[in-house]
Amino acid sequence: MDDKEKEKGKEKHDGTDIEEEEEDEEGNKRIVVLGPQVPLKEQLELDKDDESLRRWKEQLLGQVDTQQLGETAEPEVKVMNLTILSPGRPDLVLPIPFKHDEKGYAFALKDGSPYSFRFSFIVSNNIVSGLKYTNTVWKTGVRVENQKMMLGTFSPQLEPYIYEGEEETTPAGIFARGSYFAKLKFVDDDGKCYLEMGYYFEIRKEWPVTQ
Repeated sequence: MDDKEKEKGKEKHDGTDIEEEEEDEEGNKRIVVLGPQVPLKEQLELDKDDESLRRWKEQLLGQVDTQQLGETAEPEVKVMNLTILSPGRPDLVLPIPFKHDEKGYAFALKDGSPYSFRFSFIVSNNIVSGLKYTNTVWKTGVRVENQKMMLGTFSPQLEPYIYEGEEETTPAGIFARGSYFAKLKFVDDDGKCYLEMGYYFEIRKEWPVTQ
């Protein structure tokens, strides 16, 4: 395929078609037009008199309240809060965006302590596919952690989804204590970003008294 053909293949057929690349058996890439994305409310109304198709959609989507669906084809994800869990400690619920203390920290952790993150988020308008988050951490300008986690695909619903990450342990020792900067990001398979937020936190010798 020459350059002109490649450029032609990259052109959208109209303003709403979705294009993806896939490889054939010989490893050659080609453009596949998936067709326009339509609002989920419109999809649910299609073929509503077909009983078997209606049941299939219910199994696929679960309990979706059509009254809560928007007219847009774009899904929306609102990350409500982050909860920090640590054995023997009360749960620390942090509404998003974070509120920082007088030193500019969103929260503080004790060094050498087990902890895990729990996120609460709401999906509306349409199905969000391949939702994932990254949490990258720096200390004194050096990246010390780059966590990536695939959450999955979610349909719209009134109740928030809850995701709890695996338990980890904060670094220990005098050199591990101090200020950290982190960037939290939620994106889907299409690269749409629903949350991108930077924040500072602290690792201390002891847990904060007020936390």
